Amino acid sequence: MTASAAGTLEHDALFYTDAASYRSGCLDFVRTGLTQNEPVLVAVPQPGLGLIRSALTPDEAEAVRIYDMSVAGRNPGRIIGTVLMAFVREHPGRRVRMIGEPIWAGRTDDEYPACAEHEALINVALADAPAYVLCPYDVRKLGRDVLTDATRTHPTLAAGGERWDSPAYTDPVAVAAWFDRPPEPPPSEAEVLVIGPSTGPSTARRFVHDYAMRVGMKPERVSDLRTAVQELVVNTVVHAGGSGLLMVWTSGPQVVCQVQDGGRITDPLVGRRPPAPPAVGHGLFTVHQVCDLVRVHRRRDGTLVRIHVNFE
Repeated sequence: MTASAAGTLEHDALFYTDAASYRSGCLDFVRTGLTQNEPVLVAVPQPGLGLIRSALTPDEAEAVRIYDMSVAGRNPGRIIGTVLMAFVREHPGRRVRMIGEPIWAGRTDDEYPACAEHEALINVALADAPAYVLCPYDVRKLGRDVLTDATRTHPTLAAGGERWDSPAYTDPVAVAAWFDRPPEPPPSEAEVLVIGPSTGPSTARRFVHDYAMRVGMKPERVSDLRTAVQELVVNTVVHAGGSGLLMVWTSGPQVVCQVQDGGRITDPLVGRRPPAPPAVGHGLFTVHQVCDLVRVHRRRDGTLVRIHVNFE
């Protein structure tokens, strides 16, 4: 029995074909929740956001928490902790309903594996939560492989007012690990800093600050980059023997950094949910909050964390 089956979570993939089926599927879900006095959250990107908002009555709109997923879930790794779990914690003892659409046609090839990993890990993070999560998938615009992956990451599938058990759903931790694929190697022009006894967090901060300023990153994003790299290098110093490799380069509208060291991360949810005060994981949680994409790659010889931060 999977964690999801053992707990109280319901997690559906809603397959829609047009604006009408999107609106109908989402509104039925929302209105059923409101009728049952369940707190309701909607986190979707445009144009779905506008479709739902325009269809809600004023009373319904006041009762529903609405987020633009292209903002709240720009980095898929922060959705579980700062959107879904936060809403559950806000309503202790009550069953909640949440629509989350983390995957849309505009997601990049770098972002998609992080989105699919997120979908699988919902089943772990919220396994025992009194929650019902509905995730819309656009059958017209998403590839067949994406739709197939949705059947692996969702215990239940839905379309046209019907629900059925997914025959492909399987161990969510194993599925999440499957999406942890080796990243493309850094470009030859990437700048490198060896982390060691004389090059700790302060050196790393200056290293990425100087690089980001040279390539024209906005000051507030430079601050985010410095914060993220600081946390990653502190993790290397504290948890991975103090030695590692920091690399930085530019890819399109983003600065990309990666920190590679010999440390091991076994918790698939580390960084995705706010850790309790005595627990480890505060650093990676902070990294997820300030970056536009974070990938944690677990390797036989250690861990590689790659972060993406937009210029603006």
